[in-house]
Amino acid sequence: MDLDLTGRHALVCGASQGIGRACAVELAQLGADVTVLARRADVLTQLVGELPRTHASQTHDFVAADSGDTDGLRAVVAKLVAAQPVHILVNNSGGPPPGPAHGAKVEAFLDAYRKHLLANHVLAETVIPGMQAAKYGRIVNIISTSVKEPIRGLGVSNTTRWAVASWSKTLATELAPFGITVNNVLPGSTKTPRIEQILQTRAQKTGVDAEAMQREMESEIPMQRFADPSEIAAAVAFLASPAAGYITGINVPVDGGRTRSL
Repeated sequence: MDLDLTGRHALVCGASQGIGRACAVELAQLGADVTVLARRADVLTQLVGELPRTHASQTHDFVAADSGDTDGLRAVVAKLVAAQPVHILVNNSGGPPPGPAHGAKVEAFLDAYRKHLLANHVLAETVIPGMQAAKYGRIVNIISTSVKEPIRGLGVSNTTRWAVASWSKTLATELAPFGITVNNVLPGSTKTPRIEQILQTRAQKTGVDAEAMQREMESEIPMQRFADPSEIAAAVAFLASPAAGYITGINVPVDGGRTRSL
């Protein structure tokens, strides 16, 4: 199986922590040059120094940008690809705050769409020409299992994730003739700051302490535990590899079997 990413350049978004950081590490281990993107330059600087280097020519770098500022995001990434085309794009951004759809403010939906759907689109449009020229492209979107089954208490997030999944499926069909694949990885409950936020919110609403809430959530997962970020990153890395060249337009749940639908 060909998993070698030597000579490929990966742009990993939301890489300062959690799943994004794990994806950056995994892609670097497969030989890719990795550029990490998030808001905090100090954290990214440290991460770049810690990323694996498997061969002498491998280099890593970072760009600081805010997914909510689509104009700034476009400018930063346009400068990046002018110097080094991106072959692998991992779209990843922190989820919208928890809460029901009923009662959510219009501004909450607009903010979520801007940071996810619109940011993903801006990034893809900026890197696709380089992928076409290289005849190699992998776009992997980190979404959520809510694409298959809406998650209680995540109204704005559920809505936004569906929009991203539909955009991704449409783009996959359009880009397939160029050898560019577009796929979605759907993490289940994963040990990240995001799940801690969800646990705290549910605990406050129910009066149950966070540890008990975690045990309850884990009991709903056939594997009886939360995922480690590295387990999500493994799926992302496979979809980014040459081995996955004929896989496009799919949703891949990485959720310990929690999703009951096919």
